[in-house]
Amino acid sequence: MFDVGFAELFVLALIGLLVLGPERLPKVARTVGGFVRKARASWIGLRNTIQSELNEADISAPIKQAEKEFKKIGKDLTDLADVKIGEAPAAKEKPVTETDREQQATQQSTTRDDDA
Repeated sequence: MFDVGFAELFVLALIGLLVLGPERLPKVARTVGGFVRKARASWIGLRNTIQSELNEADISAPIKQAEKEFKKIGKDLTDLADVKIGEAPAAKEKPVTETDREQQATQQSTTRDDDA
């Protein structure tokens, strides 16, 4: 985290020894160690609390739901792109029979008579 190596710790210990003296240095080191231990325990407790709250909220459920909806929309868009504009899908077309041809001919002749 702070990238403190052996050389830095040695320099700090040497400065502490010169400033505090050999009598008070062990007591100060124990006190600082206790503070570090308490800070680390508090951080771990906070991290565990946050993790448990996130697990309870189950944030992944809405994300999975949205992913399913996006996939469905994408599939619908792909299906629409396959169908040409103005044409019926090939699966829904019915075969032209003789009766249909007669009806079309009758309609065309009626339309021609109306236009004339």
